[in-house]
Amino acid sequence: MRRRLYLESTIPSYLVAAPSRDLLVAAHQQVTSDWWKTRRPGFEIYVSQLVLDEIAKGDPDIARRRIDAVKGIPLLEITEDVLDLATALVASGIIPKKAGTDAAHIALAAVHNLDFLLTWNCTHIANAAISRGIEEICRERGIECPVICTPEELMGGMP
Repeated sequence: MRRRLYLESTIPSYLVAAPSRDLLVAAHQQVTSDWWKTRRPGFEIYVSQLVLDEIAKGDPDIARRRIDAVKGIPLLEITEDVLDLATALVASGIIPKKAGTDAAHIALAAVHNLDFLLTWNCTHIANAAISRGIEEICRERGIECPVICTPEELMGGMP
């Protein structure tokens, strides 16, 4: 059985962006492309309307490429439980109010019991300094927190 994965907005963004001159960003773009080609088929992937809304912004040609990349990927429903968990993550101070959408991405993956949340957002999502707090808030609500990681962390091993 394939593991279930929530694809956060930064993944299609890195996937279709023009190669960056910033070496770290360029490396992330390459890892994302490699993951997409070699590892993606091993996962059951989901996005949300939040992802679609975020990747539709900006340059119309690039936005269309991002949207095309996720075309056909099933959408997770934004339920009351998702909103409640996102609100709790923000209320706790772990996720700042200005990053409420990031809290919602976490809540979507957790409430829908996905195995992984894949992201390059290492400020408010894939951040070791806040991961235990996120896990604790999920656990307090009887929800299993997904493994929050970058494509680089999902390159090896079995899905």
